Amino acid sequence: MKNNFLGRNFINANDWSKKDLELALKLAVFLKKKYSKESFPALLHKTLYLLFFFFSTRTRTSFEAAMDHLGGNSHELIPGQLQIHHGDTAKEIGNILSSYGHGIAIRQCDWGVGNKYINEVAKHSSVPVFNMQCDVYHPFQAMADLMTIREEFGINLKGKKIVMSWAYAKTYAKPVSVPQSFLLLLSLFGADLVLAHPKKFELMPDIISEVKNNIKKHGGNFLVTNNMEDAAEGAHVVYAKNWGALCTTNNQKKLADLAFENKDWICDEKLMKKASKKAIYMHCLPAERGVEVTDAVIDGLQSVVYRQAENRLHVQKAILLLTMVRHLDMKKFSITK
Repeated sequence: MKNNFLGRNFINANDWSKKDLELALKLAVFLKKKYSKESFPALLHKTLYLLFFFFSTRTRTSFEAAMDHLGGNSHELIPGQLQIHHGDTAKEIGNILSSYGHGIAIRQCDWGVGNKYINEVAKHSSVPVFNMQCDVYHPFQAMADLMTIREEFGINLKGKKIVMSWAYAKTYAKPVSVPQSFLLLLSLFGADLVLAHPKKFELMPDIISEVKNNIKKHGGNFLVTNNMEDAAEGAHVVYAKNWGALCTTNNQKKLADLAFENKDWICDEKLMKKASKKAIYMHCLPAERGVEVTDAVIDGLQSVVYRQAENRLHVQKAILLLTMVRHLDMKKFSITK
């Protein structure tokens, strides 16, 4: 059966239709149930290049494991060991790596650079390009987040209050890509979304506009608030993590000062008690314990952070299969389009 997904990039999850995303999620669920850690060598002898401009734990290891489970090979590329700083442009990377392998995955989070770089590589690549996180999007994380929420609350998210909240962190100003991709993807599925953050920690205006348009089209609600406690009231999902005030300033000292002014934004037991009794706590990890979240919350019964991390593997396997296998029979997976 001809695979219509073959060669398709996955740079922003919302570039795919809702129908196609649903299919990818169904395949991820099937693979988790049937081939959680088992070999399914559909990508035998295929090569995926992993180009990391930033450190990574879950993304690196889950992509490597995914290729191992599917019978393929992954090759980690470290920019400092390549000639990217000596003349290899995105055009060279796209043309050359795609002539050697079957897929290119990139993590490049530099503000104002990352997404443009990944798209430029994709422009010159003859194989699919995968965004392992950039300054704008983190599509595989969002897919794993949605999969986790659906495991907990079912496919129909109508009436479910899902909160993406800023939280304080002492370290560097983290990218805005996680909250942006999360809200963009969830806005296709009819939930009641709440974005909570202190003033000056806004997300990109174009992203917020797209979220609002999706809500109008697909149902649900969208609210933005500067009060973390109000946001958590009656919530079914509390996803509290840090991101930098990058839409306000690029100055590192100012970013740190703005964050410190809001150091009381922490997900603790008091906050979770405001949420629904069946609420779950989410975080993409790594979390700054005692700063972003208390140990009691992240290690508590409501926390699903390790399941989130595991689901990265399954959604990535699904999308690698869809985009890298020439003939893919969905009936084999008890899945139809």
